[in-house]
Amino acid sequence: MGNLDKAITAEMKIDGEVFQILVDPDLSLMYRMGQKKDINNILAVEEVFKDAKKGERHKSSSLQKAFGTQDIFEITIRILKDGHIAITTDQKRKMVEQKRKQIAALIAREATDPRTGAPHPLIRIENAMENIRLDIDPLKDASEQVEKVLDALKLSLPIKLAKRKIAVKVGPEYAKRIYGMLKNQGIEKEEWTKDGSLVCTITIPAGLASEFYDKLNKATGASAQTKVIE
Repeated sequence: MGNLDKAITAEMKIDGEVFQILVDPDLSLMYRMGQKKDINNILAVEEVFKDAKKGERHKSSSLQKAFGTQDIFEITIRILKDGHIAITTDQKRKMVEQKRKQIAALIAREATDPRTGAPHPLIRIENAMENIRLDIDPLKDASEQVEKVLDALKLSLPIKLAKRKIAVKVGPEYAKRIYGMLKNQGIEKEEWTKDGSLVCTITIPAGLASEFYDKLNKATGASAQTKVIE
């Protein structure tokens, strides 16, 4: 168990309801960033709250409805991966700078100048990002923020990135769990089938397709079906 005195709140909204847990600030961020592989010592108290400050707990029935389980550790993993974690100003500043560099590297790997067909050097991408106002999410994957950054860069830099449209089908056992990840990638169309499966289409930079497939396979036990549309 973590230290309750220094615990921060991690929370997630599902169907309008707030689900909060109290977690260790450093360990929870390490887990979110993939630097910690287990949730040992992350929870300060093994409870899910409506309002942690007031000590208002959720009933088991509401947990079952929202998460499909009452297991506190499974719920913790879901909130840490897909929810919001409170972070300090200094933590945020360092993480934003690191994420900015990751995004710039991804764009430089695939971006070209449409006037010449030549690639844009990394330093040019970084300088262009410095000159425009960008709201970088320190907790969201760099690959999921590439599209937003590209749209902003196009206002001051001739830049082009090949795109790939992909149809995805995820079975009912993983659909709700993975929906947040797919939504962050930019779902264009979605349909929920009678058995609870999710069918959707997304468009991503072609250079990030392999990374997307890897994440999708890990999150669904390689059970998701995909097809390139264009």
